[in-house]
Amino acid sequence: MSQEHSDRSRQRLGSLLNGLRAAVLGANDGIISTAGLVVGVAGATPHREALLVAGVAGTLAGALSMAAGEYVSVSTQRDTERAAIARERRELSDDPEGELEELAEMYRSRGLSDRLSREVARELTEHDALRAHVEVELGLDGYRANPWQAAFASMFSFLLGALIPLAAILLGPEAWRLPVTVVAVLVATGLLGAVSARTGGAPAPRAAIRCVVGGSFAMAVTYLTGTLLGAAAGM
Repeated sequence: MSQEHSDRSRQRLGSLLNGLRAAVLGANDGIISTAGLVVGVAGATPHREALLVAGVAGTLAGALSMAAGEYVSVSTQRDTERAAIARERRELSDDPEGELEELAEMYRSRGLSDRLSREVARELTEHDALRAHVEVELGLDGYRANPWQAAFASMFSFLLGALIPLAAILLGPEAWRLPVTVVAVLVATGLLGAVSARTGGAPAPRAAIRCVVGGSFAMAVTYLTGTLLGAAAGM
């Protein structure tokens, strides 16, 4: 396999993982934050109109907030990486021998002999000095996350996740709103946690339980808060 083909494969994998990370985060946040919002409002008032307004407004605000947060976060990460690469390029230009010794020292610290460390460092430097330092010294593999991809993946997954508690609390009969919403949210968060864990090769049950506990806690706190505030306001 050529180096160019290997680089393209790595970039595709990085792009996929970046989108998956943003999508899972957005969906989980959409489910839990929207569920907490509508359950809290339901604790204060039974009126469907209030639930609709609060749910839709919270969903739109949350989706846009997730998109903006992902864009800013990933853009900042890219800017930091570019600055580090530019600094490394300057150092290679100003002191190539010193950088060669620094690269050799990093291989020595990983267990290679002095002779082999120098040989590896020299061959990598002759092939592509900047890339060698970027990968070994900075720990960067050449892939740069796309801030727009992360923003849109997070926003749309948030919207999809938010539809679950929103539909559950608006479409069901008044007497069953809360139980249906709680069950729907816990099932959805458990499945999302299990799927994301399996995708990453981690144990699914532990991740599912963690998501279910987090969702339960969020809804319990917001429902109690909504109930207390509703009673205090005479709603």
